[in-house]
Amino acid sequence: MFKNIFLSIIIFLSLSFNQASYGSVKEADLAGSWYPANRDALSAQIKNYLEKAEISPVEGRVIALICPHAGINYSGQTAAYGFKAVKDNKIETAILVGFSHRMTYDGIAVFDEDGYKTPLGILYTDKNLVKEITSFNKKIYPYPEAFFGENSVELILPFIQVALDNPKILLLAIGNQSFENSEITADAIASLLKEKKNYIIIASTDMSHYLPRYLAEKTDQATARAIETMNPGKLYSECTGENRMCGVAPVVATMIAAKKLGADKAEILKLSSSSRTGAKHEEVVGYLSAAFVESEGLLNDKQKKRLLKLARDTISLYLTKGERLEAQVDDPGLKEVMGVFVTLHKGHELRGCIGNIIGRQPLYSGVIDMAIAAATQDPRFPPLTEDEFGEVTIEISVLSPLKKITDPDEIIPGTHGVLVKKGFRSGVYLPQVATETGWNREQFMNSLCAHKAGIDASAWKKGECEINIFTAEVFGE
Repeated sequence: MFKNIFLSIIIFLSLSFNQASYGSVKEADLAGSWYPANRDALSAQIKNYLEKAEISPVEGRVIALICPHAGINYSGQTAAYGFKAVKDNKIETAILVGFSHRMTYDGIAVFDEDGYKTPLGILYTDKNLVKEITSFNKKIYPYPEAFFGENSVELILPFIQVALDNPKILLLAIGNQSFENSEITADAIASLLKEKKNYIIIASTDMSHYLPRYLAEKTDQATARAIETMNPGKLYSECTGENRMCGVAPVVATMIAAKKLGADKAEILKLSSSSRTGAKHEEVVGYLSAAFVESEGLLNDKQKKRLLKLARDTISLYLTKGERLEAQVDDPGLKEVMGVFVTLHKGHELRGCIGNIIGRQPLYSGVIDMAIAAATQDPRFPPLTEDEFGEVTIEISVLSPLKKITDPDEIIPGTHGVLVKKGFRSGVYLPQVATETGWNREQFMNSLCAHKAGIDASAWKKGECEINIFTAEVFGE
């Protein structure tokens, strides 16, 4: 008898321990209706979608995705394109930004239970991120009721489980889809992830709803083009109140956060609709998979070190002997024609900066010439002396091709350098000017026009000057 009592106690404690280990886990609401409730059937269906999703490798680091959330038979194949792009990325943290179809509240609901159980098993919540994000802003708060039956969240989870191998999750659902709530969500996410690696942000949305197929596809193509501009304000204004995206706030929030974390382009991976899967052509729902991507760098670390040494050797030789360095370079990447600036600092102060916006010679040769020019020809400073040279640090900025724009909202301070032209007058600021000064777009552009180009400070707002943007890969000693 004692033995039976002892065994009963052990079993009771074991069950209690297991329950404590799992804590509060939410059961799926939509399994068996929106997607299969059978584990094997669901897994096989998603794997089949992933296998059939044929995409070219994305060039750069995928920071975020846009994925659809309709019934898996309708939107599942489109969703697979996004997950196919990141399935081999060893994702450790997935932040899913959905919204509420059924509840009204102003703010951002956070799923704070320990896990969410689908037929494929349990996805566990990153409770540390829950704690951090709910302390970020009073409009971000735990509200588990917002996730009951919410397809903008639940329909994405099985794809996370199959394609990303069960990372920890943070689930958000935006209530009132205001631009303010989008910005708050974006700022919070960017703050959480700025020191992290191996993460993905996922915005959940479907596209136009219940339009005839020809009109739906035309509308969705316009929305996709707006996403590609990487202009969240413009995207929000175009889509709000229109039959364009049901999850405009999650997409805008994710775009802003992704840009803060380094994304500089959007790639449309798949645009489709319910009519492609057998639904009526008269009432179509659109689906999109897209990625927000940080472009690959122009140069690798070895090439950067080679150029920095080349610049220092060049200045040293010119200051001591007055001769231009003649270098032998075999690396094809350093022979590419690119714009380049060489900047010198003495302590924290600028000591010279000269460059070419438009590449006219091989990169390595441009670095040699601009190093000499920065040291001896910048009209703002006297020529550098041998005695000073030991105190000087060198920075190189390799520039992308110029892109002419008509909408100043495309300018991202700290990401874009800008060249303005009006008649024979022109001026240029490198991207790091905004970072170093802390200027916003208006301050940056007003100064560029007035102080560098010598034209009216507001010419950029009035369409009175040509605006060209570029990016720069900046590295230094």
